[in-house]
Amino acid sequence: MKRTLISLLVTLAAAQAGAQVTDAMVTNDAQTTNDVLSWGMGTQGQRHSTLTEINTSTVGRLAPIWSMSFGGEKQRGQESQPLVYNGKMFVTASYSRIFALDVKTGQKLWKYEHRLPEGIMPCCDVVNRGAALFGNLVIYSTLDAQLVALDQNTGKVVWKEKIDDYSAGYSNTAAPLIADGLLLTGVSGGEFGVVGRVEARDPLTGKLVWSRPTVEGHMGTLNGKDNGITGTTNATWPGETWKTGGAATWLGGTYDAKTGLAYFGTGNPGPWNSHVRKGDNLYSASTVAIDVKTGKIVWHYQSTPNDGWDYDGVNEFVTFDMDGKRMGAKADRNGFFYINDATTGKLVNAFPFVKKITWASSIDLKTGRPNYIEESRPGDPTAPGADGTKGKTAFAAPGFLGGKNQMPMAYSPKSQLFYVPTNEWGMDIWNEPVAYKKGGAFLGAGFTIKPLFEDHIGSLRAIDPKTGKVAWEVKNNAPLWGGVLTTAGDLVFWGTPEGFLKAADAKTGKVVWQFQTGSGIVAPPITWSEGGEQYVSVVSGWGGAVPLWGGEVAKKINLLEQGGSVWTFKLMKKG
Repeated sequence: MKRTLISLLVTLAAAQAGAQVTDAMVTNDAQTTNDVLSWGMGTQGQRHSTLTEINTSTVGRLAPIWSMSFGGEKQRGQESQPLVYNGKMFVTASYSRIFALDVKTGQKLWKYEHRLPEGIMPCCDVVNRGAALFGNLVIYSTLDAQLVALDQNTGKVVWKEKIDDYSAGYSNTAAPLIADGLLLTGVSGGEFGVVGRVEARDPLTGKLVWSRPTVEGHMGTLNGKDNGITGTTNATWPGETWKTGGAATWLGGTYDAKTGLAYFGTGNPGPWNSHVRKGDNLYSASTVAIDVKTGKIVWHYQSTPNDGWDYDGVNEFVTFDMDGKRMGAKADRNGFFYINDATTGKLVNAFPFVKKITWASSIDLKTGRPNYIEESRPGDPTAPGADGTKGKTAFAAPGFLGGKNQMPMAYSPKSQLFYVPTNEWGMDIWNEPVAYKKGGAFLGAGFTIKPLFEDHIGSLRAIDPKTGKVAWEVKNNAPLWGGVLTTAGDLVFWGTPEGFLKAADAKTGKVVWQFQTGSGIVAPPITWSEGGEQYVSVVSGWGGAVPLWGGEVAKKINLLEQGGSVWTFKLMKKG
């Protein structure tokens, strides 16, 4: 009853506003079922729906009602989460394209194709993860580091703003975030010595409100004026290494209206060779909690200080209630699952969510720091006994593609479990000398990714955040690279690189339905209601980082086909 009343009030408010998306509507996205207004199906990122029409008893009647191809020759990785509003679906695609579709038929209403320059430098395929809605606009980012706002009805450009210089290695692949009436975006490009940051803009005009760098030593701004240096210059970065420090915020963020904080994960420090930047290298490989009104960092938690394995810390921070307190959960690329107090950042718990971790034995819950296994850190090429061209090779697990990468997990308040797409792999990694050059790769490392087990690489795991215990898992031959959806119908949906959209019983993990989409799924599914019926949609199109960076794993799965389409499903009537 309460949820129905909220949905009715929000719908009436939208009608009074001329069917425009308001900040209140975005804030209440997780409570309304007739639309999907944000990446994460709610700004907290839980990816949970209260809909129950499609459930463990009825899911056998779930069938496709339409599919729309992105077309052309641009069939690369498709990691987009669609948005649904006012009878339209808005979905981005590879090479910075965006489509508006009729939600009932899949008919293309309009398409906008951003003109990209020749010199773009995306590290990990030409993907895009989605858009944001505000007012009558749909807003998304592009591979040449721009933001584009389009009229939802016509696809015409309303405003366009440059984020940064693509020739210096900057790009953008994440879905923007609406938080307290502001448009929040990060940056991509951590492999090119960029400086990560979070920016807030007026979503109706694109005007910059504040900017907060995520590398110590750089000045933030608020309304065009200096707003304090991030951290303390040279406190955790030696010499001038902070000037090319990385820490790209390439996955985007989440927002919790109860705390007033936006949470962004930050990527690897630059370069990968950790011996040239001795120190913790704040605020790389961290979660930073930012006051949306001021653009100041309220707290941070660093999961991999002095990261030497490209573990990043960019994975989504999902807020939820546990034992009467607001908590945040993060399945880090480094293989550990973290629970932090969402208001203060205090570490509450940390435990492995993959089977093999060799870089650290555990996380000290008092200090929050990892207990390193130093022989798993690749060696310094300039150390005594090294030849100056290559340091000692180390084996490390997980591999740098992570125990979990870009594919978002989901939380069910009903089961109180997280459903996490995981991967089991390791790597041989070594360091090399490196020097910064604008627009050049800034790694100083070589690597080979290797599978750890014969019977699987990927595994969807149901994890209890209180105990760290795995309630169940569903293994997968290929790496999992798409996101997860949970519903109050006791279902968990996810896709596989083999092309299947699957549904499992949220309590037991038993797979109760699957459908072959024709190409690998590396995107998160969504669900919503229209005209009293529940729909499920997912983008299909194999690609992303695995075939580009996956080493022996990429060779093992090189038969997977590329594609590019959106599939939508609903229940067929009995008989």
